[in-house]
Order: sequence, then structure tokens, then C-alpha cells
Amino acid sequence: MKSLYHPVQLIGGSEKKRSRPDIILPIVTLLLVTIGTVMIYSSSSILASEKFLDEYYFLKRQILFVLMGLVAMVALSKFPYRYWGKVAYAGIFVSILLLSLLLIPGWGVTAGGATRWLRIGGFTFQVTEVVKVALVIFLAHYMTKKIKHVKQFSRIFVVPLTVTAIIISLILFQPDFGTSVIIVMVAMLMFYLAGSRVVHLIMLGSLFIPVGVVLILSESYRLKRLLSFIDPWKDPANSGFHIIQSFLSFGSGGTFGVGIGNGMQKLFYLPEPHTDFILSVIAEEGGFIGVSIVVVLFIILIVRGFMISFNASDLFGTLLAAGLTIILVLEAFVNMAAVMGLIPTKGLVLPFLSYGGTSLLMSMMAIGIILNISSYRS
Repeated sequence: MKSLYHPVQLIGGSEKKRSRPDIILPIVTLLLVTIGTVMIYSSSSILASEKFLDEYYFLKRQILFVLMGLVAMVALSKFPYRYWGKVAYAGIFVSILLLSLLLIPGWGVTAGGATRWLRIGGFTFQVTEVVKVALVIFLAHYMTKKIKHVKQFSRIFVVPLTVTAIIISLILFQPDFGTSVIIVMVAMLMFYLAGSRVVHLIMLGSLFIPVGVVLILSESYRLKRLLSFIDPWKDPANSGFHIIQSFLSFGSGGTFGVGIGNGMQKLFYLPEPHTDFILSVIAEEGGFIGVSIVVVLFIILIVRGFMISFNASDLFGTLLAAGLTIILVLEAFVNMAAVMGLIPTKGLVLPFLSYGGTSLLMSMMAIGIILNISSYRS
């Protein structure tokens, strides 16, 4: 593949005249967020009443997150994206520091057997959501600076791979295998878009695959997920229970669904119906039509994201927009594939739709950055 680099695509080059940012991308984002907010209430009201004696508990918090996300998205759409390159190394340092703090007893918050949330004062957030964006900024900045050496393995791969390996190692300590896979895939795709030799990427892939196999086999719960993916009905009351309930949601929905609020699988059958398995609730209550709308919106998001990427005024903008788009859409389709039983369950949320402040805030911040890039067209 030809490199995306050409002489006029220099970070810090001549300032392009600003134009209006893309309009379709924020519309798609708002539609996804609106669908997510409605479905979070539908999927969580019974659970919230049972656990917190307030059916609006999750809805009220999500609306607050949405408002914060909207402010962040608008603010970053006006913030010149080139300045992110100046804090790329600082962002990586902070990311490694935050991941390290999770290993200190009393700092990390454990839920579902994983320590993924950091509590600082009265504020709790999921560290990996911040780390993914910081890593994309770093990779885009580093590849832009080293683009003339993109065909030389030692000049383009060693530093970013070392940084990525450190981050993945810390994430695996949580443990969070799914996010580690996402990060590897994002890094590989960004190298490809920058014009790295395909043979180098194949070499890296041949290294990552056996490491992934060893990591799966080394933990019993990962192996159980794999086996339940292959045959969930072999253990329907235990390891296969979650995905079978998801299948029932999709089967019950039919073409048009049973109606918003009328689903049954969210009544303590589906695990985390307002987070990991929210698409299953959409499938039951909105049917094939509801799921199709969500899929089409994400397809539009990836198309617009890459159009903005390829029309960016410099290589940094191209790689940054592409990397952020890849994160959002890759997570979305991995989540969708998992709840449909096409891949083993990963424990990843559905961007813009699942309940969760850190995920929603960082996703909308990513959209804000992409919108700013769209206002500087080549």
C-alpha cells in the first residue's frame, strides 16, 4: 500500500483556512446517544428499582454523562487538533502512571473480577478508556515524525511497540484481555495506514497470535469463554448462560420487536443488560429493524470518519482521525459480534449506547477531535 504521506502533509505546516466541520458525524453521534439513553432506561429501570430503590438511577447519571460529553465534544471541535501532538508523550506517561496506580491496593476499584476503575477523591473512571485515546494520539504523532523511515522496521516500530507492550502488560494485570486485543488491532491498522511494509505487519501478527493463544490457555475463565462460544448449550446454566440469553433476546424480537420497555430478558436473565448486552435488549424490544438502525449508524460513522481522515490537511490529522474512528467502530462491532455469538464474549461496551460515564465521555471527546480535523481540509 502507498504511504499516506506526501510533501504537503506536514504536521505544523502551513495553516489551512478553516471551514465548517462535518455535519453528518455529530448527527449520527447524537442519534446513537439518544437511542442509548432511551434503551439504558428501558434495560435498567427494574434493576435500579431493585438495587437502588430508584428506577431512574442509571438514567439520571447517564443524562449527566451525556451533557458532559456534549460540552466536551463541542469544545474539542473548536480546539486545534495539532496541539494534541505537543502533549503526545505526556499523555503516554500519564497513561502508564494511571495504569500503574490500579495495581496499588486501595486505588483500584474491582468489579466482576477485574480492577479497571481508578478512584481519585470521589471520582471513579475507567482508565483504559483514557489510555486508548492517548495511545492513538502518540502513535499518530510518532508516525508523522518518522514517516520518512516508515519502511525501516527499527526506525518506525521499536519505540511505539515498546510503549504499546508496556501498556498492554499493565492492562493484562487488571485483567482485561479484550481491550488488549483492541489496542493491538488499532496499532497494526495505524501502521498499515501510515504505509508500513505488509511483510513487517505479517511478522508482528505471527508473534501476537501465539502470545494471544498462550494468554487464553493460561487462564481458566478465558478458556471457558472460548468453549462456551463453541458450544454454549454444553453448559447452559453456567458458562453458556449469558450468550444463550442473548440468543433468546434476538429470537424474541423478530422483525419489529416486542416494543420499548416490554422486553423480558432484561429481567435478571441478561447479564449487564444496560452495559455489555444492551444490543440484546435493543434486539428484543426493537427487533431486526432496531438492530439494523444501530448497525447502519455505525457504518455511516466509519465512512464519515475515514472520509475526514483522508481529506485531512496533514498526515497527523489523517492518522489521528483514522485511529480514533477505528477505536470507536472496532469496539462497536466486537461488542455486536460477541452478543450475537459470532466471537467469544469480550466484556466490551457498545460505544455511545452502553451505560458508562468514562466510555461515553471519551467517545464524544474523540468525535470532537475528529470534527476539528474535518474543519481543516486539504
